[in-house]
Amino acid sequence: MTAGRLAVCIAGALMAVLPAAAQEVGTTTAVNPTSESTRPGATTQTLTVGARIVHKERIHTTPTGSVQLLFLDKSTLSIAPNTSILIDEYVYNPSSNSGHMLTTLTQGALRFVGGALSHQGQASINTSDAAIGIRGGTVTITQGPNGTKVIDHYGVVTIQNGAGTMTISRSGFFVLITGWNTPPSQPQPVSQQEIAYYLKLLTSKPGQNGGVPGLTSVTINPCGTIGPQPSYNCPNTPWTPNEAGQNAWQTILQGTQHGTGTIPPPSRGGIP
Repeated sequence: MTAGRLAVCIAGALMAVLPAAAQEVGTTTAVNPTSESTRPGATTQTLTVGARIVHKERIHTTPTGSVQLLFLDKSTLSIAPNTSILIDEYVYNPSSNSGHMLTTLTQGALRFVGGALSHQGQASINTSDAAIGIRGGTVTITQGPNGTKVIDHYGVVTIQNGAGTMTISRSGFFVLITGWNTPPSQPQPVSQQEIAYYLKLLTSKPGQNGGVPGLTSVTINPCGTIGPQPSYNCPNTPWTPNEAGQNAWQTILQGTQHGTGTIPPPSRGGIP
């Protein structure tokens, strides 16, 4: 092969690789300092509201940082302080609502609210202890020294590792996985105290504005008005309170769903 032809081949290969590396998969809709991201082959940058998120991007939050990501299929990830994730894979075809999503949680905590890909069973979050598939649902996942905890707030969650596979389809239940070759614990109801803890952990702290300058506080009525504007924070289906304190999660879930335009069908006892 001549030098000229070799140069053309190399240039063609680079052109094939670069668009994938720079593929935009979503955007940041809320950022509290300090939160950082590292794109493939780039230096670490401070995240700001409206920043584009790309394939293979790493995101890290400090003890005061938190981030919410909105993906092209209208899935959302709320990332707690002291958390590190990697957007491993994201492929989405809006014309067919098909594709797949894979995120790795290295440490910390996140909440995932499923969009189009989740409703097709093509959204996964991996940790060192398990591969977690999410279908049509909302989950909170934590990763730390004691293992991986998975809380199913809505939908069907499949947990797979070297010890086998488990499926959770009951809202308000959690399992703990302490190693890749260790089976998950039996599902147990999550307490109201723990629900309140994660709500607080994944919400902006007093004095934070989510990266929106000038924003200090907003009061949203459960189903009324925000100033002169109508409120869309209204339930689409009757709420069914239970011992797991689902009303609080329904509030934040429905707020996210209205913001992203993703409204799931009514649930039947926690099973979509």
